[in-house]
Amino acid sequence: MLFLQNLSYIHPNKELLFEGIYLTVNSRDKIALIGNNGTGKSTLLKIIAGELPPHDGQLIPDTVPYYIPQLFGQFNHLTVAQALRIDCKLQALKEILAGHVTEHYLNLLNDDWTIEERCQEALQYWQLNDLDLSQPMSTLSGGQKTKVFLAGIHIHQPQLVLLDEPSNHLDTAGRALLYEFIATTSCALIVVSHDRKLLNGLSAIAELSKHGLTLYGGNYDFYAAQKAIANNALAQDIQSKEKALRKAKEKERETMERQQKLDARGKRKQEKAGVARIMMNTLRNSAENSTAKIKGAHGEKINWISDELQALRNDLPDIDKMQLGFDNTALHAGKMLFSARDINHEYGKQRLWQENLTLQINSGERIAIKGLNGSGKTTLIRIILGELEPTTGTVFRAANKNVYIDQDYSLINNQQTVYEQAQQYNKTGLQEHEIKIRLNRFLFTKDDWDKVGNTLSGGERMRLLLCCLTIGNQAPDIIVLDEPTNNLDIQNIEILTVAINSYKGTLLTVSHDEHFPEQVNVKRTINV
Repeated sequence: MLFLQNLSYIHPNKELLFEGIYLTVNSRDKIALIGNNGTGKSTLLKIIAGELPPHDGQLIPDTVPYYIPQLFGQFNHLTVAQALRIDCKLQALKEILAGHVTEHYLNLLNDDWTIEERCQEALQYWQLNDLDLSQPMSTLSGGQKTKVFLAGIHIHQPQLVLLDEPSNHLDTAGRALLYEFIATTSCALIVVSHDRKLLNGLSAIAELSKHGLTLYGGNYDFYAAQKAIANNALAQDIQSKEKALRKAKEKERETMERQQKLDARGKRKQEKAGVARIMMNTLRNSAENSTAKIKGAHGEKINWISDELQALRNDLPDIDKMQLGFDNTALHAGKMLFSARDINHEYGKQRLWQENLTLQINSGERIAIKGLNGSGKTTLIRIILGELEPTTGTVFRAANKNVYIDQDYSLINNQQTVYEQAQQYNKTGLQEHEIKIRLNRFLFTKDDWDKVGNTLSGGERMRLLLCCLTIGNQAPDIIVLDEPTNNLDIQNIEILTVAINSYKGTLLTVSHDEHFPEQVNVKRTINV
């Protein structure tokens, strides 16, 4: 169905993105394409879809893939039917049924007499019953746009489907439909995703990295177990190399000390024997040359071991267990931070919630706020944070410090450099070198310090914000995470998870990713 042979891609700026990519996709294969941000997952999908040419290698498809991109802004000027590329067929069918049977309309329809029925069935399956195909794409939410293109799979009935982060904009109900589709479809799939539940519904994992594409014959849990084994072996190799390096340096020191003692003893004997000065100089030069050779031989071995050790360390995952180094002393476990009795909010004259909400939040709790798109999760968060007052009911808020983190990490200033952003949070007078040490701890090397905020990836924005919060030092009473994993790869989700688990304050999270709340130890749910 699809063969990739020695595929490579080079950016227009001549920077190599990946090379040596081999992959075979057979009928009904369901493959996850994973890898860190920047490795080229979306680019590879676009090459397979025919939207980008490879720099080198062969791509041999025997079918036309159906491609659903991650972003849909480029379709906003089109209607739903135009975005799905069915507008001409539907118009031709309408004209033919109205009695205008021409060769032009028959060619456009191409004997696809069930196009209308398939559209209705597809929209109904994806819960878009009220959607008009003539409606502009610009009027739809992110989740609705995703569902429109997912519906296109049933309409076009392709053999191979390419999905780039399909669950990002879907609510819980939409994700359930997506998981069902993946489990039951007879299409071959290549899916880029960080959604663990989705990844566990696929039969193979293809990991894109600097080493190429590595295929694992199992779902994500199988892949994670294999990676854990490999990482443990890597850690043991590193320990072994570190031990070898210590021994080599110790051996060099012992040999040099022994040689120096021999040289000194020889010199004393020569002086005692009254050897002529010219001969003494010759013997000294000989001894120095001998010492230099010994040092050079040991130096070569040490450099060789050091190079091998550095190569092994470069293969380590970037997740160095980065923790939020907060001062948690001002947090009081169990203190009531917020309470609400019989609250509701109106937009126009429409009440947001059918039943009034009564709830309480105490310090140290980990809470998930759940609900369908449009159910009022964001409104409730704004009320909790004091940004909005309810139309009815009463609220109590303790004086506290809150941090709201959305999926775009908008607290990062797009116009400031990485270092300037970190310095802005420096309220405790840290020196410049101390700030840079913190940045390094969150994987920002000196090459990154002058990068401007709007050039950072989702993972980089997340890591920079976590770093800034640690520079601020004092732990906030409440951290709110609003769909924090949407723009992160798996590695950066792990980094976020480890960092948040070191935080001792109150956590509120809104996430359609079922795995993330579990990983950050959410114990209670507020349904709206």
